[in-house]
Amino acid sequence: MTTRTDAPTRREQILREAARLFAERGFHGVGVDEIGAAVGISGPGLYRHFAGKDAMLAELLVGISGQLLTGAKRRVQEAREGREAAAPGEVLDSLVEGHIDFALDDRPLITLHDRELDRLRDTDRKLVRQLQRQYVELWVEVVREVYPGLAEPAARSAVHSVFGLLNSTPHLGRPGALPGRAITAALLHRMARGAFAAAGE
Repeated sequence: MTTRTDAPTRREQILREAARLFAERGFHGVGVDEIGAAVGISGPGLYRHFAGKDAMLAELLVGISGQLLTGAKRRVQEAREGREAAAPGEVLDSLVEGHIDFALDDRPLITLHDRELDRLRDTDRKLVRQLQRQYVELWVEVVREVYPGLAEPAARSAVHSVFGLLNSTPHLGRPGALPGRAITAALLHRMARGAFAAAGE
């Protein structure tokens, strides 16, 4: 669901519209026919791509958790294995930037996670939680490299707090009401780093 340079596939189009509609009206407030109409196909035509709404919801929530973790691992690896290894603060900056991209570009998925996670099957919900724990622990490791005096439990609490800050974007008003993506991203970045700095004092 993240930004792509090539045209989205029909499956990705369906997921994007399903996320938007689920976030706006709730999982049970949206029918298959409405999702199909949003992408220009019949409701029954969706079943060529997904078994049903439950499958769409699972792919959205498991998918974004996996993408966040994969993206974070890639950012850390690239920063640490570049021609000149990045300083810990630069690695943390890269992680913050990646999460801000998600928070600004995939706002419906944040709403969807908050409202609908419990609707997933147990196996899918456990997978989401597992991926999220790995994502958190990767951040904790980097944060403690930047602030060595910060105990692990405190670092973990700080990471969760920063996620809460960054994931507040659905509550900032409609996209057009924000001061601009670049300005908003820079503000969120300063606030995230300020929160970590305060925790590390």
